[in-house]
Amino acid sequence: MSPNLRKDLLSSIVVFLVALPLSLGIALASGAPVIAGLIAAACGGIVVGLFGGAPLQVSGPAAGLTVIVFGTVHTFGWATTCLIGLVAGVMQIALGWMKVARAALAITPAVVHGMLAGIGLTIALAQACVVFGGKASATALANVTHLPGLATNGHLPSILLGALAIAILMVWPKLPKSVRTVPGPLVAVIVPTIISIAGNFTMARVDLPERLTEGFVFPTVPPVSMWGGVFAAAATIALVASVESLLSAVATDKMHNGPRADLDRELIGQGAANLVSGALGGLPVTGVIVRSSANIASGATSRLSAILHGVWIVAFVALFGAHIEKIPLAVLAGLLVHVGLRLVSMHHIKDLARHRELPVYVVTALGVTFLGLLTGVAMGLALSFGILLRRMGQVRIETKTSEDGIRILVDGTLTSLTVPKLVQRLSAVPQGATVDIDLHVDFMDHAAFEALHDWEASYVRKGGSVNVIEHREDWYEGRQTSTPRVQKSGLSLEPAEAA
Repeated sequence: MSPNLRKDLLSSIVVFLVALPLSLGIALASGAPVIAGLIAAACGGIVVGLFGGAPLQVSGPAAGLTVIVFGTVHTFGWATTCLIGLVAGVMQIALGWMKVARAALAITPAVVHGMLAGIGLTIALAQACVVFGGKASATALANVTHLPGLATNGHLPSILLGALAIAILMVWPKLPKSVRTVPGPLVAVIVPTIISIAGNFTMARVDLPERLTEGFVFPTVPPVSMWGGVFAAAATIALVASVESLLSAVATDKMHNGPRADLDRELIGQGAANLVSGALGGLPVTGVIVRSSANIASGATSRLSAILHGVWIVAFVALFGAHIEKIPLAVLAGLLVHVGLRLVSMHHIKDLARHRELPVYVVTALGVTFLGLLTGVAMGLALSFGILLRRMGQVRIETKTSEDGIRILVDGTLTSLTVPKLVQRLSAVPQGATVDIDLHVDFMDHAAFEALHDWEASYVRKGGSVNVIEHREDWYEGRQTSTPRVQKSGLSLEPAEAA
């Protein structure tokens, strides 16, 4: 066996052990049949592994889609949700063929991370109810309302085992590296499950069909009156899954020195996996950074590792499905509480605060949690656009008076948004003086040009003298003497001609 093949084989086993409990938990949180998470994990590994463009990225059911899928299951039923996932896959393939993958990366990270944080909070609140022995409600607000009562009157075995799963996941990263060779999520599921069996606890457990083929729910076409909602839901899943997969692919590239990701091909691979997963009754699929990082850390060298992890999932379900049914739902819920809270990343919060983007993050996260995913993202995008306009409207104007006259320094961007401040400062200049205006601007629009030009003409008519000096680009002079430019002068990579 070649060294690379051995590395890929070992990595595939590690990723399989990480993916198995997470896939079960995400299916539980999505309101889908548990087998749907395993179908999606297999499709994400095998289909994206074969056709995707990020060789070391591992795909499967992801927490980022849980809230959306839960809503579609509640609205349309599981069979139609499978059709929605299939249609989303077709949309992703079309987007990949149109080579628009990089356009998804234009969404500000504050909105993306805020969306994931909101989804994480929603998952944590819902699954906390399950840990306490209750059932998750459809909204985060309802779950918040129910939690105090469940905390005082909850099912004690569920609480203890769910808390144990969370505690293992919190402590596991701090243990010696030799211990951490066994994935924490696997231990967090196995240990409480063994305790529940040994204690003969009566509690809700995973329910799988007796035969694997019984788990396949094929998509059904809803009445024509529902098609609009179906396509809207599919577009939402396609967009969120695409953004999450592409961001994960970019992050994965930073973890290794192998071939860089082909984002358009990756989008096609993700679409193909969603098409197949939906057709077989599985959850929607995205690239998942947790599994991808585990894959790379374990020494994977090629896409074979991701493909094999999907094969191991199929083999495990076919041969050992009965053992999965021994897992208490409260244990999987504890796993998901930890996963959800980890989506609220302190690293991202500190980074966004340093770049003054934290308000966008907070508004998006709270909006997604309590008002819904689309509403929260729309709120975040609107605030982000407002902040962008405000920053575009920032300009520094300083006035200095000396024996030689008046000097006005203008630094920043001159647009219609900054015209009021510019006019206010110019109007305060005493009449009849010699005025030097130093323009250090990277852009000037027509409104700003007219305001400055009209003031200059008026000031000169009244006996003053104005000298406009441009230190970067000739936005002002160019607009007076020729056709106005609409963009900055470009830099050339060609060598300069000898004088």
